[in-house]
Amino acid sequence: MFKNFKHEKIETNAGLLLVLTMMAISVAGLVEIAPLFFLKNTVEQVDGVRPYTPLEQRGRDIYIREGCYTCHSQMIRPFRDEQLRYGHYSLAAESKYDHPFQWGSKRTGPDLARVGGKYSNEWHVQHMIDPKSVVPESVMPRYPWLLETRLDVSDLTQRLRALRRVGVPYSDNEEEYRRNVEQFGEDVARTLHIPDALKNLLAQAQEHNYDGDRSSVSEMDALIAYLQVLGTMVDFSKINPEDLVKYR
Repeated sequence: MFKNFKHEKIETNAGLLLVLTMMAISVAGLVEIAPLFFLKNTVEQVDGVRPYTPLEQRGRDIYIREGCYTCHSQMIRPFRDEQLRYGHYSLAAESKYDHPFQWGSKRTGPDLARVGGKYSNEWHVQHMIDPKSVVPESVMPRYPWLLETRLDVSDLTQRLRALRRVGVPYSDNEEEYRRNVEQFGEDVARTLHIPDALKNLLAQAQEHNYDGDRSSVSEMDALIAYLQVLGTMVDFSKINPEDLVKYR
């Protein structure tokens, strides 16, 4: 009876209930968060992981804008059935430059964490225009306008500078550029230099011709550039499986 009385007193007093609830949340938060401050690294360093190029990043923006994440996850769990179907399980380091990450929580369509290089550019173009023409059982909507819409690059540098402010190592001056050269190598560092972002975007689109039309850069170019890089940064054939236990 005494216990019931104490519960009733708490549950009928909105102010007391709020205070005790906040205390419980605070203690739980400290238990989860505090240990992280004593770890040297919360995300392991994995060779090959880099920020997206300007074209890939704009493609990622379009991927988010069109709501692709609502039907496709980008996280392969460390279970045998997942690895047999999609490939090596996802590493935390692979999402270190994603803002926001695209892990997802629902799979109406397949996971896309390792889709890069799995299909040709032509396949992706056709799939976006008419999904059922390449996957008859698909319930994915059509996205033909991506091929017809020129990519908006008017705010490209502003987008990259916003990501730079939250920790993505795009360079905006010579000192930052030199640091990227040391970390990623000169070829990659060159693609991450914000003052040259538009030039690098156009060069990548022209070189790979993702949408099959070199006369302009479409939203299809950007989206396919993004899809084709997913899961390709880490070469798992060069990694000892035993060394990956720490990445789980």
